[in-house]
Amino acid sequence: MDTTTWSRPQMAARLAADIPEGWYVNLGIGIPTMVADHVPLEREVVFQSENGVLGMGPAPPSEQIDPWLINAGKQPITLRQGGAFVHHADSFAMIRGGHLDLCVLGAFEVAQNGDLANWATSENDTAPAIGGAMDLAAGSRRVWVLMEHTTKEGRSKLVRRCSYPLTALGCVRRVYTNLAVLDVTEDGFTVLDLAPGLTRDELAAKTDAPLHFA
Repeated sequence: MDTTTWSRPQMAARLAADIPEGWYVNLGIGIPTMVADHVPLEREVVFQSENGVLGMGPAPPSEQIDPWLINAGKQPITLRQGGAFVHHADSFAMIRGGHLDLCVLGAFEVAQNGDLANWATSENDTAPAIGGAMDLAAGSRRVWVLMEHTTKEGRSKLVRRCSYPLTALGCVRRVYTNLAVLDVTEDGFTVLDLAPGLTRDELAAKTDAPLHFA
C-alpha cells in the first residue's frame, strides 16, 4: 500500500472529523456514503439521503441488513435514534429549501473556481444522468467534494477548467482527496493538509491547476 496516500476509509474519516456538531448533511453516491461510518453515535450529525431518509447511521453488519432500508445508492444503511422516513418530494423540499448545511459529493472534475462536473459518463453501460446532484449543489448551503485525486490513468481531477459537462457553477467550497485537503478560494485551490509523506512538489505534479499552501 502506498503510504503517501489516504485510503478511501481514511479520506471519509478525515472529512467526517471536520463536520461541525449539529449539521444536517447529505451524502452523495460513491465514496461520500462512507462518511456516515466515521461519525460516532455520541456526535449529533444528521445525515439525509435524497430517497427519503433523515438520520442515517453507519452501514449495518451483513447479518443485520434490512432490504427496505437503503440510501440513494441502493446500499443498506441503518437508522439512528430519532431518524425518519419521508416522501421523496419532502426530501427534495429539504434540499431545495436550503435546509442542508452540507452536501458531500463525488466528482469527475472540480475546477479552481469551484465548478463541479459529476454527471454519469455512460461508461460501463451506466445511463447518463445528473440524478439529484444538481439540486444538491444548488440547494445546499455548502458543497464539499470527496474523490480520488487522479483518474485511473493518472489524469488530475483538479483542473483549471472542467472539460466534462457541468453539474453546477462555482458551488464547491472544499475538496478531500487521497492526497490532500484543499479549500476553493478566490485565488484557486489552497492546500490545507497533505497525506503523510507527500511533498508539495509531488502534489503539484499530480494537479492540473495551480496550488497555494495555507
